[in-house]
Amino acid sequence: MVWAPETADTPLRVLRRLESGPRGLVTADAEARLLDHGENVVPSRLPPTWSRRLLRSLRDPFTLVLLGLGLVSALIASWATAGVIVVLVLVSCLLRSNGEHRADRSTAALRKLVATTTTVRRRATKDAEPEEREIPADQLVPGDVIKLGPGDLVPADARLLRANGLTVHQAQLTGESAPVAKRALDLPEGDEHLLWQGSSVASGSALAVVTATGAATRFAGAYAVPPSGSRPGPLPGARPGSRRGSRPGSRLSRRAGARLPRGRAGRRTSAFDRSVYGLSWVLVRGMLVIPPVALVANAVLRGKGLEAAPFAVAVAVGLTPEMLPVVVTTVLARGAALLARRGVIVKRLSALPDMGAIDILCMDKTGTLTRDRPVLSGSVGPGGRPDPEPLRWAAVNGLVTLHLTDPPAPDPLDEAILAGAPEQLGEVEGLDAVPFDPLTRVSRALVRDGDDVVVVVKGAVEAVLERCATGERERRRATATAAALARSGARVLAVARGPASLQPRLDEAGERGLTLVGFVTLADEPSPDAAAALALLARRGVKVKILTGDHPGTAARICRELGLEAGEVADAAGLTAAGAERATVIARCTPEQKARVVRALRAAGHTVGFLGDGVNDLPAMRAADVGICPRSAVDVTREAADVVLAGKDLSAIGQAVVVGRRSSGNIVTYLRIALSSNLGNVIAMLVAGLALPFLPMLPVQVLAQNLCFDAAQLALAFERPGPAVLRRPFRLRRQAVLRFIAGFGLVNAGVDLVTFAVLTRVHGVLDESAFHTGWLVENVLTQAAIMLLLRPVARVSRPLGLATGALAAAGLLLPLSPLAPALGLVALPVTSLLWLLLVLVLYAGVLVALTTRTRRKA
Repeated sequence: MVWAPETADTPLRVLRRLESGPRGLVTADAEARLLDHGENVVPSRLPPTWSRRLLRSLRDPFTLVLLGLGLVSALIASWATAGVIVVLVLVSCLLRSNGEHRADRSTAALRKLVATTTTVRRRATKDAEPEEREIPADQLVPGDVIKLGPGDLVPADARLLRANGLTVHQAQLTGESAPVAKRALDLPEGDEHLLWQGSSVASGSALAVVTATGAATRFAGAYAVPPSGSRPGPLPGARPGSRRGSRPGSRLSRRAGARLPRGRAGRRTSAFDRSVYGLSWVLVRGMLVIPPVALVANAVLRGKGLEAAPFAVAVAVGLTPEMLPVVVTTVLARGAALLARRGVIVKRLSALPDMGAIDILCMDKTGTLTRDRPVLSGSVGPGGRPDPEPLRWAAVNGLVTLHLTDPPAPDPLDEAILAGAPEQLGEVEGLDAVPFDPLTRVSRALVRDGDDVVVVVKGAVEAVLERCATGERERRRATATAAALARSGARVLAVARGPASLQPRLDEAGERGLTLVGFVTLADEPSPDAAAALALLARRGVKVKILTGDHPGTAARICRELGLEAGEVADAAGLTAAGAERATVIARCTPEQKARVVRALRAAGHTVGFLGDGVNDLPAMRAADVGICPRSAVDVTREAADVVLAGKDLSAIGQAVVVGRRSSGNIVTYLRIALSSNLGNVIAMLVAGLALPFLPMLPVQVLAQNLCFDAAQLALAFERPGPAVLRRPFRLRRQAVLRFIAGFGLVNAGVDLVTFAVLTRVHGVLDESAFHTGWLVENVLTQAAIMLLLRPVARVSRPLGLATGALAAAGLLLPLSPLAPALGLVALPVTSLLWLLLVLVLYAGVLVALTTRTRRKA
C-alpha cells in the first residue's frame, strides 16, 4: 500500500489509517500498541549504561593528567609509580561511576513524580462513551486522541483534529523564535495542521491524534543518537513509509511523518559548574608545570637527570584532588535525597549549589503569595458606578470560551466570574472563541445575541482599551477608574463588546472599534503561609522581587498585607537595570519583560532564582540561574524547571536554600582541606629535594599517602557546615578558595620543613629509610589534623571522627605492616615518634589559632 504524504491527508484519512477515531482508542488496544511500539521515550534520553558512565569518567581533566603521568612513569620504567597511579585512577573512576549511577537512579525515580502527563481520550470498550484521563506521556501510542492547552508540551507527533486560537513554540525544531499559528485544516497545505514532539503550546487549545511516538518522532530524528547496533533514527525528509523507529517492523510505526532538520539542544551551565571548571583548570596547569620545573631544578642544582623523573611525577600527582568528582557527586546526591523527603525535587544536581547562592528570588504574586482561587468582588461601569452588565458579558465570554475551546483546565478567573454571575445570561449562542493569550493579554468570544453577532473581549485594561473606539476624554476617565480600583487592591479586568460580521469566525483585525462595557474586579486572598516564608527568606539573606502583570497598586497591597516592604514600585515599561535592582515590585510585566529583568539582575552580579507556574513565566525561568516551579505548574514550565516543589509553599524554597548552602559548604571544605594539604606537601618536597642528598620521599610513598588521604576525605561529604555558611548566600568563589589554599598551604609547608629539621638536626636521623618513614608518618598525622581543624565548625561528626581515626592509625601502623618493605618503610624508635607528636601538637595549636580567627571574621 502506497502511503500518501501527510500534507495531503484529511483528518478522517489519518484516523482511519491509524485505526482510531475522534472518541479515542479502546484501552485494551492502546495497551497492545504500547507493547508493539514501546514507551514514548526519545532514545537519547535513556540513562547511560554503567560501562559508558565509567568510560565517561575518564574524560575528567584530573583523570586525564593522571593517566598522562602514569604513561610517563611507564616509559621511564618506574613501574611502581605507574601501578599506584593506575590504582588511583581506577578507584576514583569506580567511586565516581557508582556515585553517578546511584544519583541518576535516584533522580530518575524523583523525576517520575513530576513526569509530564497528557489528557487522552480512551474507552473501556468499543461501544462505551469516551473518558478523558491524565496518563504519563511515555504511555502514549499512535492513534491516541489528546487534548492540549496553554503551557502543555506536545508529547508526540500529532495531526490536529480541532484547534482554537492555537499557537505553538517550536524553535528547537525549526528555529522559529516566535509562536507559530496552527490550524486544523481539512485539506491542508504545508504543515499548519501538524504538531511535533518537543514543541509547546503558547496559546489556545487543540484536539489531535498521535501519529508517531518515541524514536519515530521528528524530535528523535533531529536530536537522538541511535544506540549501538540499532537502526538509525528517522532522517530529515524521510518518507512516511520509512521503516525507521524504535519498532522498525511495526505496522503503525511506518506511518510517521516527515522529518525536520537537525539541530542542537541547549544546556544550561550553572554558576557552580563554571566555578568548579575554572578551579580545576588552574590546578591542571599547576600539575603540568611541576614535573618540568622539578626536573630542571634537580638537573641544575643536584646534577640529577631522568633519575629524578619518577619523583617529579609523584610530586605532580601529590597536587591532584582525585576525589573531587566523587565528593561533588556524593554531596549533591545526598542533598537532593534530603530535599526529596521534604517534597522538593531537584531535577538538575548542579542546581543545588546555585540554590544556596541565590540572593534574589523573583516570582509572580498569583498562586504564590496569594491563593490559587480569586473571588469576584464587583462589577462597575466605565465611570465606576456599580453595573451588572460588565459581569454578564464577562461571564458570556468565559462560558463560551470554556465550552468551545474545552481547555484541559478552566481558567481560575473565569471560574470566579461564572461562580458570581447571574443564572440567566440571555439568549446567546457561542460561535467561536480564543482563550486568554499571555501575549495579547485578552480572551475573545464570538456570540449570537438574538439577531446580532457580537464580539466580546475580556482581559487586561490596557489591551482591551486599545480595541475600543473611545475618545481621549473617555479613555482617560476609564483609565482613572481602573487605576482607582487597582489601588484599592483589586484585580481589574476590562470587558468590551461590539458588532461583528455574520461570518462565524474571529478575526483579530476586525476586533477594533469596540465599546467598553465596564470592569470586573476580583480579590486575591494572601496565602496563609506566605508571610512566615518571606520572613524566613529575608533572614537567610534572600531578597524577594515581585514581577507581575497586575497594576502596581494591586501588587503593593498584597506585599503590605504579607509584611513585605514594597519599597519602590516600578512599571516594567521603560525600566532600567538600576531600577530593576532598586524595585521590589515590578508591575505590568509581559513574559519577555520578566526575562529582561532577570537578565539585568544577573548581569549586575546577582544569583537569581525564579518561581513560576504558567507558560508566561517560561522566558524568565529560562533566563534565571535556577528555575523553580510547583508540581501543579503547566507541563512546559515543569519540564524547564530545575527544582520542583510539592506545592506552592515558599517555606520549601527556604529549605532548598539551606540544603544548597550546606552542599556548597561541604564541597568548599573539601577543596580547602585537600588542596592546602597537597600544596604544602608539594612545596616541602620540592625544597627538600634540592636540599637533601636523597629524595625526601619515594614516589610510591607519595602515592600511598595520597591514597589513604583520599579515602578518608570521602567523610567530608557527610559534614554539616557552620552557621556562617547558612546565614547568607554562599558561592564557590574561585579566588577566595585559591587564597585560602595558598595561605594554609604555606603554613603546612612550614610545618613539613620543621619536621625535616627535627629528623635531620635535633634527633640526628640521617638514615634515608628512617627519614622517609618519619616524614610519611608525620604527613599522615597532619592530614588527619587538617581534616579535623580546617573546617568551619568545631563539632566533629561520627563519619569524620571514624575517618580521621582510621587515617591516623594507618599512618602509625604502615611502618609495622607487611606492606612496609614494599613501600620502603622501617619501624621508628619511640623517641622519634615522640618528637613527631610534639611537632603535630604545635601544628595543631597554630591551626586552632588561625581557624578561630577565620571563624570570627566570618
